Amino acid sequence: MNVSDLLRHLQAEQDQAAAHTEDLQRQIDDLTAALVEARAHLTELQTTSKVIDGIISPGAEPRPAPDTYQRLVAHFNDHPRQSFRARELHELLDLPTDEASVNTTRSRLGRLVRQGVLTQPGRGIYQKRT
Repeated sequence: MNVSDLLRHLQAEQDQAAAHTEDLQRQIDDLTAALVEARAHLTELQTTSKVIDGIISPGAEPRPAPDTYQRLVAHFNDHPRQSFRARELHELLDLPTDEASVNTTRSRLGRLVRQGVLTQPGRGIYQKRT
């Protein structure tokens, strides 16, 4: 192979690499545009959800993370015949015991009573509905 053949071969490979690079850049640009659109759509859906939630339950407390309810219900399921106070639950489940957090849990327990998951045999006392 002489030098001119080597240069032609190198030029062909360079042209292929340049074409491949341009193709990849087009794909990146297309994916970037699609990502921007998907993020905008997600933001619109989140905003719509907040608006609808505000219309359905105006002034209601924001929905807590599902795991909080799941932890509460699981604890009552594990102890179906036992009654608990909100502060006791916080101590048992290692939740913060400040008054605001306990009051939030009282609201959640009240919601679970209204949904029929729990009963309230006495003031501030909650138990699994059997």
